[in-house]
Amino acid sequence: MANTTPTDISKITEQSPWQDLTMGNHVYGAATSVAVMTGEWRTITPYIDFDKCKQCLLCAPVCPDSSIPVKDGKRLEFDYDHCKGCGICAKACPFGAIEMR
Repeated sequence: MANTTPTDISKITEQSPWQDLTMGNHVYGAATSVAVMTGEWRTITPYIDFDKCKQCLLCAPVCPDSSIPVKDGKRLEFDYDHCKGCGICAKACPFGAIEMR
């Protein structure tokens, strides 16, 4: 019989027995994506040229991983711990300030 008790997923590791896993498509525990450094999945990396950047901020809302921090109305360096290198930000930049390498 499957475990129907809500489980704190922060305690689940690669060594957890199958009986301790959550039922399919159920996530118990909030804000766990911040703790998971998914940036290591990346095969290409976005680089920003701040000389070309006009601070239009068109790149930030299209990032599916929220890896483009904005503070006081200005974009900052990429959050490479969570960026997966999809390149959407580079396509959205009308000034060619973001290059995928």
